Amino acid sequence: MVAHVTTIAFEGIEAVPVDVQVMVAPGKVGMQIVGLGDKAVAESRERVQAALHASGLSMPAKKVTVNLAPADLPKEGSHYDLPIALGLMAALGAVPSDALSGFVVLGELSLDGTIAPVAGVLPAAIGANAMDKGLICPHGCGSEAAWADAEMQILAPRSLIAMANHFRGTQVLSRPEPMVQPAPEGLPDLVDIKGQETAKRALEVAAAGGHHMLMVGPPGSGKSMLAQRLPSILPSLGPRELLEVSMIGSIAGTLGGGRLSDRRPFRAPHHSASMAAMVGGGLRARPGEVSLAHNGVLFLDELPEFSPQVLDSLRQPIENGESMIARANHRVTYPARFQLVAAMNPCRCGMAGEPGHRCARGPRCQSDYQARISGPLLDRIDLRVEVAAVSAGDLIRPGRAERSASVAERVARARAIQSERYAALGLGGAVTNVRCPTGMVEEVARTDAAGQSLLSDASEKLGFSARAYHRVLKVARTLADLDGADAVGRIHLAEAISYRLAGERLAQAA
Repeated sequence: MVAHVTTIAFEGIEAVPVDVQVMVAPGKVGMQIVGLGDKAVAESRERVQAALHASGLSMPAKKVTVNLAPADLPKEGSHYDLPIALGLMAALGAVPSDALSGFVVLGELSLDGTIAPVAGVLPAAIGANAMDKGLICPHGCGSEAAWADAEMQILAPRSLIAMANHFRGTQVLSRPEPMVQPAPEGLPDLVDIKGQETAKRALEVAAAGGHHMLMVGPPGSGKSMLAQRLPSILPSLGPRELLEVSMIGSIAGTLGGGRLSDRRPFRAPHHSASMAAMVGGGLRARPGEVSLAHNGVLFLDELPEFSPQVLDSLRQPIENGESMIARANHRVTYPARFQLVAAMNPCRCGMAGEPGHRCARGPRCQSDYQARISGPLLDRIDLRVEVAAVSAGDLIRPGRAERSASVAERVARARAIQSERYAALGLGGAVTNVRCPTGMVEEVARTDAAGQSLLSDASEKLGFSARAYHRVLKVARTLADLDGADAVGRIHLAEAISYRLAGERLAQAA
């Protein structure tokens, strides 16, 4: 007799069905698992046997063969424990085999028979719902799975015994409820920052249009403080964005207790991060920082200290909105539409250009340090802001700065204008100006003769590339949206061009 249990394998955030086939037959006593599994799958043999013994079931004195089909698809992870155990229990008659046919099963087994949480339950639940099946998952992941569909059947047992009792009818497992992470208290607020009005204005523009931003200034000028307060002025995640972010978090195992949050991700990796850590990879092709920051913010502090190869690996995700990890036997793609915010000192000593400071190495200290950032990467950054050191007068000046809530209202209004515009153009309601297709930029950012003349002169004198030309138009469109203007004016183009002037000196150094 062959028992069948459906589980899944992950390819990125997609769930691929896997048929777990368990056969008990005469032959040499033992258990063998085939089907191109990794080390964790091979070790499930010992976990399954111990869990069955702890649950009061003994292994049969026969040959047990487990096949994970399709056999040429790589199987990775410990979530195959539970489907293998339930398939073996069905083959022994401990649970009815027809009861398992309507479920997708995943979970890791402890030696005492309890079921431990695993990563990827939310994508598995969505995949099960697409197959018109229910889901059996660990108790600790039940609230996460409940977000997939309010009508699908979900069982989240704590142990193998509870699962067997449910199918026998001696115990009823209730459907888990979806849970939300409570809003954290004491989040960073723009009111904490004194001075830096130009930088705060640029931060508002970046939030309104989803533009990438680079801040250059001496140590202690407030660059990191500004970046950490960007999430406080960004709108909450929409339903589709929330689902995408949560699926990536589920695969990476970063969803605490299966609770979802509508706050946009904010990732700040250390400058020692490797390329695999940044764009994804490793033995199991896990999502990297660019994917964990999907629909949120990726903050790179001390930008020139990152490896040049790591920085240049960001160029494709910035353009395409996805990170593709190619391996010899398979290819995995993770979404990676993030907003890049970076900060750096003007030179290695950090004080180049500051009044009263003279670097011992001279201008070369600044040019060599800034040359660590490639020109093509700088060309993809829309806003470049020089953040000067805060004076004592700014710190002791009475009065308080504007709160994040007030800025967030203006950002929300600008994004609402963009949603209506791009929805009317058939692009969907979650598109911001930075994601506007190149073919539509000149149409949505149409300007008058004076503005066109200014843009032409600036492009010729500053040597804008085609990408820089269109990105200036996108920033100008965002500035017009913040003002509630239908057309892009000369004043909007002038401000948009000014945000690239600081970067032209960096590009020359690179």
